[in-house]
Amino acid sequence: MEAPPDNDVLWARALHFRHPDGSPGLAGISLGVREGEILAVTGPRGSGKTTLLRCLSGLVPVRGGEVWFNSGPVHTLGPMARERLRRDRFGWIDPAPALVPELNVWENAALPLMLRGTGRRRAKVAALEWLERLDVGDRSRARPHELQQAERQRVAIARALATAPTVLFADEPTAPLHRADRNHVLRTLTTAARSHGITVVLATADPDTAALADRTVSLLDGRRVHTLHLPETPETEGRAACSLSV
Repeated sequence: MEAPPDNDVLWARALHFRHPDGSPGLAGISLGVREGEILAVTGPRGSGKTTLLRCLSGLVPVRGGEVWFNSGPVHTLGPMARERLRRDRFGWIDPAPALVPELNVWENAALPLMLRGTGRRRAKVAALEWLERLDVGDRSRARPHELQQAERQRVAIARALATAPTVLFADEPTAPLHRADRNHVLRTLTTAARSHGITVVLATADPDTAALADRTVSLLDGRRVHTLHLPETPETEGRAACSLSV
């Protein structure tokens, strides 16, 4: 079993995954993510973006191939060890915010810290700091049902950042936001990642979001692809021809 490069905080080789219904999810994907890097995973709906993030984060076990985090194998871990890894070292942002309805905003943002054993007061301070940065600090005592959808997503993002994760997995994090809100939230997310040395793996179908990343990996039908733009020819005048190669 070959160890990953030292400068890659995440490393995957020949990842294969099939969904429970038997449909293919990933077909031999290999990649490395450097420490502190913001990597955008792009592709159309159904291309395998979310599946790749779930495999890299240990949320689901891979069916074939290897996943390494900080030179330690993730693919050989059992369910409890993967859960501890996600709780202690990873953050996750879903397209739709999943908040606990019985808790108020700051308690939702502080919950992962308290589950780690952080004291309530310290967890609250960290949560409020990120809620303020994301312009929802004034809603800290509101319940999730009192918030607009965009506000709930900001709370979910604050919750993921409050734990200061080593790696943040963001699956279409600005999908519920209006375009006017996206730039501010994305700037906060990327600035926080760079200032705190957080590695970000970001799944998005939005070119503007992908443009904020240091590097982009494109997927199609569960495979990595490279787009080559060819020069126009008389036969294709007025059109841009392109080819995809795995």
